Amino acid sequence: MSDLSEIRNEIDATDREIIKLLEKRIGLSKKVAFDKMKTGKKIFDKGRELEKLSSVKNIVNDPANASDIEKLYEQIMSGSRKIQYRILEEEGQSMLFPYDTMEEVPKRNVKVAYQGIPGAYAHIALRNFFGSDTFEFNVPTWKEAFSAAANGSVDYAILPIDNSTAGSVVEVYDLFNEFQVYIVAEEYVKIEHSLLALPGTELKDIKTVISHPQALMQCKKYLEKHQDWRRKTCSNTAISAKMVIEDGDKTQAAIASVEAGKIYGLEPVETGINHEAKNTTRFVVLSNKRCFLKNADKVSIEFETPNEKGALYNMLSPIVYNDLNMIKIESRPLKGSEWNSRFYLDFEGSLSDSRVRDALRGIYEECTSMRLLGNY
Repeated sequence: MSDLSEIRNEIDATDREIIKLLEKRIGLSKKVAFDKMKTGKKIFDKGRELEKLSSVKNIVNDPANASDIEKLYEQIMSGSRKIQYRILEEEGQSMLFPYDTMEEVPKRNVKVAYQGIPGAYAHIALRNFFGSDTFEFNVPTWKEAFSAAANGSVDYAILPIDNSTAGSVVEVYDLFNEFQVYIVAEEYVKIEHSLLALPGTELKDIKTVISHPQALMQCKKYLEKHQDWRRKTCSNTAISAKMVIEDGDKTQAAIASVEAGKIYGLEPVETGINHEAKNTTRFVVLSNKRCFLKNADKVSIEFETPNEKGALYNMLSPIVYNDLNMIKIESRPLKGSEWNSRFYLDFEGSLSDSRVRDALRGIYEECTSMRLLGNY
């Protein structure tokens, strides 16, 4: 028998011993969970774990192995905590606040707020999701749309949150921290920007182009061909169309949807000018009620972590441990706290799934703060 085969046989024998001891340790961890349930102690005891890691390093025979064994024990203790969190959830000690469920989001005779004016992509998203049998309220800013949903002056608000080419709408993410609202649905809108101008305008007449900053970004390659054009920003693509028609100036053009052009009496000089043909914006539907779809399959949360090594890794590990698929993570700086961040996380799952509840419990117990944003 070769030396390698002998070594592998020894490894197999050692692994059998390790597994036997790990199973014993898991059994003891479960007993700890039940004891802590009786006493009300928190599962995560950072002081105890630091003491344990220090003692483990002290009993290592070869100091060169101390760091590797410490990291291994960090994973063993992390797994132990996750087992204990699962037991708490199974025993009915859930950290989730009560919530209601619905078969579908009501779409008739509801009040819905959107930012912009008729013809804006948010208006298109509203019509695509709710249809036309609603009371539509347009507001100037995203903050006002959030506020309307939060204070109940409308039933829902619909806002853009991600674009496939321009990325996250970070201002919208930041507003979640200001208002108590929940995501109850999402709608995807294919973005097809057109260069709109007064009837009879030709490309050679244009000197100024107006649109929302993200629309200008999404048409960057097209605009690079017209370096002499002055670029002017506004709060909404449809507003840019309205500005052009109100100014009555043939040297101005708007970047907006063809639908906006039809509403405000502009004609397309060129269509499909965004450089990414599959450009799509994701809109979220917000409500102030914790009422989620029964067939929901996506969870959104926000959380903050302590500013220390491995903190974000520890927050994400419950997702992996429970075999859940993470879809997106976004970080935003914390105001008044240098170099600290708030994270926004989307992953697949439903609150009715015990794995999702286990994962949320694991994040909730070990982060600085956590908030459920929606299940949709």
